[in-house]
Amino acid sequence: MYTLSSKLKLFSIILMVVGLLGLVYGFIAAPSTIEEVRELVAHDNHGEAVEMPLTGQTEDELEDDAKGFDYVPSEHQVETERTDEEVHSMAEDAELVHLEHVLHQLQNKPWAAVYVAAFFFFMIALGVMAFYAVQYAAQAGWSPVLFRVMEGITAYLLPGSIIMFILLALSGFHINHLFVWMDPEVVAHDEIIQNKSGYLNVTFFLIRAAIYIAGWNIFRYFMKKNSLKQDDATDNVFYKKNFKLAAGFLVFFIVTESMMAWDWIMSFDPHWFSTLFGWYVFSSMFVSGITVIALVSIYLKSRGYLPYVNDSHIHDLAKFMFGISIFWTYLWFSQFLLIWYSNIPEEVTYFVTRIEDYGLVFFGMVALNFIFPLLLLMNSDFKRVNWFVVMTGIIILFGHYLDVFVMVMPATVGESWFIGISELSALALFGGLFIFVVFNSLTKAPLLVKRNPFRKESEHYHY
Repeated sequence: MYTLSSKLKLFSIILMVVGLLGLVYGFIAAPSTIEEVRELVAHDNHGEAVEMPLTGQTEDELEDDAKGFDYVPSEHQVETERTDEEVHSMAEDAELVHLEHVLHQLQNKPWAAVYVAAFFFFMIALGVMAFYAVQYAAQAGWSPVLFRVMEGITAYLLPGSIIMFILLALSGFHINHLFVWMDPEVVAHDEIIQNKSGYLNVTFFLIRAAIYIAGWNIFRYFMKKNSLKQDDATDNVFYKKNFKLAAGFLVFFIVTESMMAWDWIMSFDPHWFSTLFGWYVFSSMFVSGITVIALVSIYLKSRGYLPYVNDSHIHDLAKFMFGISIFWTYLWFSQFLLIWYSNIPEEVTYFVTRIEDYGLVFFGMVALNFIFPLLLLMNSDFKRVNWFVVMTGIIILFGHYLDVFVMVMPATVGESWFIGISELSALALFGGLFIFVVFNSLTKAPLLVKRNPFRKESEHYHY
């Protein structure tokens, strides 16, 4: 039996406390009035003319344009020079619109940071659940010695999904304004969102979320229960039940995961859609989940647990890390290439925004999620070196956190983004909670399945 060490437990608690305090500060520090934003903008620009993102002009340029001529459609052009008062009023109105825009972005920032971190750790648990089900459905012989590790990681699925539902409900109740389509004032002036209101409405949105979450957790509960019962069984009845449950879960998962990706991520940009998006999010959560399985397994083995997990098991996990990273890149490039070169304004604006305002993070996460796994895990021998797999795994996880960051932040925070206290605190809070839940769950059952029909094959697996 695994025992949670006091150091690891203390570390996770410290992470949660520090993260919670940092998030409290992040919410308190967020500006609440336009005057506060005005001071921040003036401080950031050191007294220089402020550029208006909505018009692409400075205040001085706006005034110069305002002093020009209005053209009336007639035989003769009529000059109508604006008065200084009108020019000044127009400049003030434009500045007010800009400052209100920045105020909403900065107020969204701590909420968006919480959402990104909460979704990132939740998707790891869901990705592991999918991988666990694949092993049962495929009747894989190499992986049963890792089943308890997978079951421990999926323990975070329940608290993680509850946290996600709370965040979605808070958006529905207008406690935050992450989803623009939930704002009645926006919908009233947007025909595209109005035409999608049959699907994008708060009630149906939360009902769908509840169905996804209930289904995933019910499948997880019964699969874990049958796995434990199989330890003391005299036949393979519970294994066969899990085989059927896994097949059913995968059918339910592939539909609900795609819909979840549309609802919880893609609807941040309600004018934009991609038919590849569900697969794209799936590949990110799948490779992140497999990476965490490898990291947890290597950690437990280094502490003297999992004696039957050998370099061949780690090698196979690293192969999945490598292969799914290439699959993720294929989906990312396919989505980007088709939209970028078709150059349809309603579609390409998604990437234009990210390249212009998030260029370093946007292309940086592609490098982290493709180039590094390709170079570090291409060699088969490197996949058997634990510290090499750990180093690559950390890079992959950081890259996919940035992937979620780039999917969420542009639509919620826009150009007012930066990685600060809120983002780091949210990572610490949910990272600490994830560590505590996962490793505490590992103490609840033996780390080796006892009566799995493929146990002996898995124990003696060599590749």
